Amino acid sequence: MKKILTIAACLAFSAGGVMAQETFPRNGVYDERAGLVAFTNATVHTDYKTTISNATLVIRNGKVEAVGTNVKVPAGAVVMDAKGKHIYPGLVDMYSSYGLPEVKAERRNWRAAPQMESTKQGAYNWNEAIRPETNAVELFKVDSKQAEELRKQGFGTVLAVHRDGIARGTAALVTLAEKRENEVILKDKAAAGLSFDKGSSKQDYPNSLMGSVALLRQTYLDAQWNAQNAAKEQNISLKAFSQANNYPQIFEADNKLNILRADKVGDEFGKQYIMKGAGDEYQMLPQIKATNAPIILSLDFPNAYNVEDPFDARRVSLEDMKHWEMAPANAALLQKAGVTIAFTAHDLKDKKNFLPNLRKAVQYGLSEEEALKAVTATPAKLLNAENLVGSLNKGMLANFIITTDNLFSEDGVILENWVQGEQFKISDVPADFRGVYTLKLGNDTGRKFLIAGSAEKPELKVIAQDTVKGNISIKGNLVTIYFSESKDSKESIRLSGWVAGKNLQGEGQLPNASSVKWIAAYSEAMTEQEKKDRAKQAADVAVGSMIYPFRAFGQPELPKQETLLIKNATVWTNEKEGKLENADVLIKNGKIAKVGKNLSESGAKVINGTGKHVTPGIIDEHSHIALDGVNEGTQSVTSEVRMADVVNPEDINIYRQLAGGVTTSQLLHGSANPIGGQSAIVKLRWGKSADEMLVENADGYIKFALGENVKQSNWGSTQTIRFPQSRMGVEQVYVDAFTRAKEYEQAWNSYNKLSKREKAKTSAPRRDLELEALVEILNEKRFITCHSYVQSEINMLMNVADEMGFKVNTFTHILEGYKVADKMKEHGVGGSTFADWWAYKMEVKDAIPHNAGIMNQLGIVTAINSDDAEMARRLNQEAAKSVKYTGMSEEDALKMVTLNPAKLLHLDDRMGSLKAGKDADIVLWNEHPLSIYAKPLKTFVDGVAYYDLERDEQMREDLEKERMRLVQKMLNEKAGGAKTQAPSNKKARVMHCEEVEHSEEESYFAY
Repeated sequence: MKKILTIAACLAFSAGGVMAQETFPRNGVYDERAGLVAFTNATVHTDYKTTISNATLVIRNGKVEAVGTNVKVPAGAVVMDAKGKHIYPGLVDMYSSYGLPEVKAERRNWRAAPQMESTKQGAYNWNEAIRPETNAVELFKVDSKQAEELRKQGFGTVLAVHRDGIARGTAALVTLAEKRENEVILKDKAAAGLSFDKGSSKQDYPNSLMGSVALLRQTYLDAQWNAQNAAKEQNISLKAFSQANNYPQIFEADNKLNILRADKVGDEFGKQYIMKGAGDEYQMLPQIKATNAPIILSLDFPNAYNVEDPFDARRVSLEDMKHWEMAPANAALLQKAGVTIAFTAHDLKDKKNFLPNLRKAVQYGLSEEEALKAVTATPAKLLNAENLVGSLNKGMLANFIITTDNLFSEDGVILENWVQGEQFKISDVPADFRGVYTLKLGNDTGRKFLIAGSAEKPELKVIAQDTVKGNISIKGNLVTIYFSESKDSKESIRLSGWVAGKNLQGEGQLPNASSVKWIAAYSEAMTEQEKKDRAKQAADVAVGSMIYPFRAFGQPELPKQETLLIKNATVWTNEKEGKLENADVLIKNGKIAKVGKNLSESGAKVINGTGKHVTPGIIDEHSHIALDGVNEGTQSVTSEVRMADVVNPEDINIYRQLAGGVTTSQLLHGSANPIGGQSAIVKLRWGKSADEMLVENADGYIKFALGENVKQSNWGSTQTIRFPQSRMGVEQVYVDAFTRAKEYEQAWNSYNKLSKREKAKTSAPRRDLELEALVEILNEKRFITCHSYVQSEINMLMNVADEMGFKVNTFTHILEGYKVADKMKEHGVGGSTFADWWAYKMEVKDAIPHNAGIMNQLGIVTAINSDDAEMARRLNQEAAKSVKYTGMSEEDALKMVTLNPAKLLHLDDRMGSLKAGKDADIVLWNEHPLSIYAKPLKTFVDGVAYYDLERDEQMREDLEKERMRLVQKMLNEKAGGAKTQAPSNKKARVMHCEEVEHSEEESYFAY
């Protein structure tokens, strides 16, 4: 048989080489053979849904010639008897770095000067992270070591993706044959790669996720403009980008939220991405399904955590514990939901884990048919290569694997992997000695042992003698067994021998050094206990329940809207009725239906408000919670970036702030540049998606900033390149930006006035996302919230605004507002300030706690904001400080964190007071809302109790029970011999508007 295999290998090898390298001269004789091989008596899985028993597979010249039960073996074919074996199509990995140079991502060194512009020579894009001109096929080299590693897992074909940059260029579909590069390339341009990772680019922009989103969006627009205006600018990158759009688009998203973010970009430009996921997609299954995106799934399942130390156990978050338990079910959950899935080995540090983890996915609910489809037919179809690979139909490439058993069986072993008709031997048929043996050791016949584990790696377990440990080694026909009577004992039994049919026998040495003959007689396949253990192991596969959001204080089901009637409370209306004693509030359909006394409503759930207080929900005008990044601090003007692109609906601060009575927040860009990014106004709908948190039909806002941060005087001695570097320069940035915006608007107005005939002859202006946002400001469709401290700069911006024809909506911080309140009132700008923050940097040395009261007294719409995740939980107390310092009325103080911020956000017709028709954003307090002892009993958003103190107490108990269940499961996993990982030392970062976003190791606060 070995001789036949060798001959077949030679035939197959020569066939592939002759047919594919016709253009290469050869130094020597030409040995052309047909590579004709017939595999008989096999179980052939021609595709994921078709299995043919006792079939014959014929291959010739590296392709499938025939397959079936009535196939006649051609004359001259080398015949291989595959009786008892299975033949599957070679697996396809559609996300790999095989054969490509390693990409080393650049991380900004904040001790070095920034690189503002691209240093790439040639007519390429202005940003080095945009590199669509890269073609993986031009970088590709056959790598024998990598190929062997992948072939051992059953792969015959991979998509080689150069993972560098945001626009990555094209990927090549290649086989894992040991041939020249030109022979293994099936499709030189099979797909295009995209991501939010700038890769090896040393250029500063973008330094944030929202910057990456904006850059990709602008690149799409620029490519469209360039295609229509080729004579105006020759840009190799943009031309390549447009051409790459003709191929399947694979977007590497490193988490579930980035899949949703990428999908929005794709939808905007009419692209359906194939998403490379990270294994957490099940946590947002409805939203992932709604993208209609095929998902390339990671099989990199996390190991259990080492939680033997209770302190270590406390360091593991609930979401990490639950992900460990549920990650193997990711594929099954997605597939059952109707999501198209494919698998990749890319994320695995050790590729040997691919097949075991694929089998684990099957154990966790994925059908074998769907599992096979996900590594054969699906990737082939997505890459438009179903005529080449993914099945074993006539004319397809002879890419297949031969296994001892069902591929998804624990005992299944890949014997051979044939790629383009070239044979690669993976392993021999393993001799299987697993089972129960009765050991006769001299005259002692009372000992039994079990050989378990796998056929390739047998393990020895002594039955009913827990203190006796042992191991076994079987190599060929030779056997070595070792017994130790106890863990600490130096006495041992050593046995050597050979295989005798189903039995084992030989000679050994006892602890007293005397020799003894022995025989181990096979009796059965497994013990009753092992049967029970296997059944228990199958039962343990059951995964835990989903919670929304997927973290602590998530719930199996989200609370729902109800008809509610709060009775006999003290109601702070913030309307002309003022504060009502013993009053009622009726909530229906998410709105306030009535406010008054002696209300009733059939079917309403009644809440006893006796001794309690009801207020509108707190509105935080200046917040940075729930964001994956705060500053795009690389350029002076970054009005193109949007905070809505990086909302993180799973931030625990959402829940914590609901517990403090906050119902709405404006999520602002930071203060790293004069003109920052566009705001996101959200309601704290805990458990909803990022899009569902956004306040519907809210006006657009944008963050401006003044002071030390924007001129980078507190960024370090190397940060002296980016303009501006002085307060004078800051003023010039504004004048220049709005001058350009006016010119941009005029260009579009002129174009839009043209007739259809004239437009056909005239090029449209290039769309510029940065300037579009500024034009919105000029047209009062977007409004400014400006970070400010000292009066001189506040006056400067108001003067620039008057000169350029726009208004400032809100000065935030505004700690010297009391100095310029008259000018603020004249300009029509509001103030959102701190209650009593001062002396934390030189810019605030003149701050006084009377600031809010003075501005309010002069008729300026004044709010108290947090700019801090912790402070936002007690904004009611921050508001109360103005009562202490300025004698402000309690009702006016409450308005500074409810109605006044609603006015600043142009939402006072919908929230901020308790009035029929407004949103039911309401807080029920245990006592006076301005008291330091006050705490919310219930916080309603749109009539939904997203926070409930009683429910919170129950959730804490349930949370501990769930943690203890998972801890015990991990302890059992470790006791069973599974690998574990140490708890992470990662710390959550609470973002602040003044934080300069350096690398995680070098992050500091720029006060």
